[in-house]
Amino acid sequence: MNATVQKTAAHPDEWKARLELAACYRVFAMLGWTEMIYNHITVRLPDSVTGGQKQFLINPFGLHYSEVTASNLVKIDLQGQVLDGSLYPVNPAGFTVHAALHDGLPDAHCVMHTHTTTGMAVACTQSGLAQNNFYSAQLHELVAYHDFEGITVHADEAPRLLKNIGDKPLVILRNHGLLAWAKTLPLAFVRLWTLQRACDVQMAQAAMGPAIGVSEAVARKTTWDSFQFDAQFGAGQDVFDALVRQVDKIDISYQN
Repeated sequence: MNATVQKTAAHPDEWKARLELAACYRVFAMLGWTEMIYNHITVRLPDSVTGGQKQFLINPFGLHYSEVTASNLVKIDLQGQVLDGSLYPVNPAGFTVHAALHDGLPDAHCVMHTHTTTGMAVACTQSGLAQNNFYSAQLHELVAYHDFEGITVHADEAPRLLKNIGDKPLVILRNHGLLAWAKTLPLAFVRLWTLQRACDVQMAQAAMGPAIGVSEAVARKTTWDSFQFDAQFGAGQDVFDALVRQVDKIDISYQN
């Protein structure tokens, strides 16, 4: 039996973070954003839990997203060292990129990474994300690019990654996949969902001939007018909550 963290032993703020993250893994599973046991969603624990130390929650390596629960999430430091006594392993390749963002970007409370088929397909194209649909038009100047350097196990890639990201909240890792970060998990999610939908539409459209482009002026206006990332409108919280309710109809075991 692998050691897990129980609700009665956890700080209330840590348990809240565990519940939200575990629910997010189940949302990803419901949406089909999984890659067997690979890829990760990580969150930084609040200072009320850590006393200002940088500590994070990550999925236990070896479990499918549909098996992740609040109690079996693993608490680690920036080096990926386990802090909560869990006997589950942590994937070093998975946390290298996440650690770079959590450490280098003050607002990177949550980091998400996927290998969806359409996301990877767009990441493999020379031109990247096309400004030709409703969803990509909402991401004007919000997407960064980082060239493929192989499996992400080498910490020396971090400075180049951070330089390429700058302050853009979405990243297309060329030849690799999609990444999002934000100050909250729901905001990271709704940003990634929008990028994913843009990739879905782009790949479907590509088989149908030349696309109608969206001008830079219209894309800028569309991004400005898009309310889903705005804190005044929940910054993704309502969307995330709605999807968690769908998960709850299927399986509430993530709450364990």
